[in-house]
Amino acid sequence: MKQIFYDLETTGTKYWRNSIHQLSGLVVIDGEVKEEFNFHVQPNPKAEIEEEALKIANVTQEQIMAYPPMWGVKEQFTAILAKYVDKYNKTDKFFLCGYNNAPFDNQFLRAWFVQNGDNYFGSWFWSCAIDVMVLAAQALMEQRPMMRDFKLRTVAEQLGIVLDESKLHDAMYDIYLTHEVYKRLTF
Repeated sequence: MKQIFYDLETTGTKYWRNSIHQLSGLVVIDGEVKEEFNFHVQPNPKAEIEEEALKIANVTQEQIMAYPPMWGVKEQFTAILAKYVDKYNKTDKFFLCGYNNAPFDNQFLRAWFVQNGDNYFGSWFWSCAIDVMVLAAQALMEQRPMMRDFKLRTVAEQLGIVLDESKLHDAMYDIYLTHEVYKRLTF
């Protein structure tokens, strides 16, 4: 099974108005981490940048505007994908995996492909993503009423994963936590 565990940091919450400024993840093939990536991305020049979103990710507008242009990062990202998937083979694709990714990250990533002039997102990824939050909801049904919320950090703590508070809301660290939660729930 081919999986991309990934997380994004964005300039806001609306994929049609805001943009990606960090794309991080792990390439996992048959349960083995093959590669990791952590791209900082200059937002789409047409995107709105919301200060509140930048505060959550602990970055400034000056920092993100100094990141490499999105088209170059997209080329690097698809070069990684191409090492493991033949985008011309309809039976060879990645499952996108993340924490609460279906309603947020997947839409941003698909929009980012389009913004980069690539309408072939579906050549790389299956349409149904694996949402680790949904897996955790089923596994923690009995504990859920006692949990303060169902954020990634809370679920990780509930599963006994030790956190580094200073790294939360960094896409690479969040994906590390997501992968650890997934492993605890599925192995």
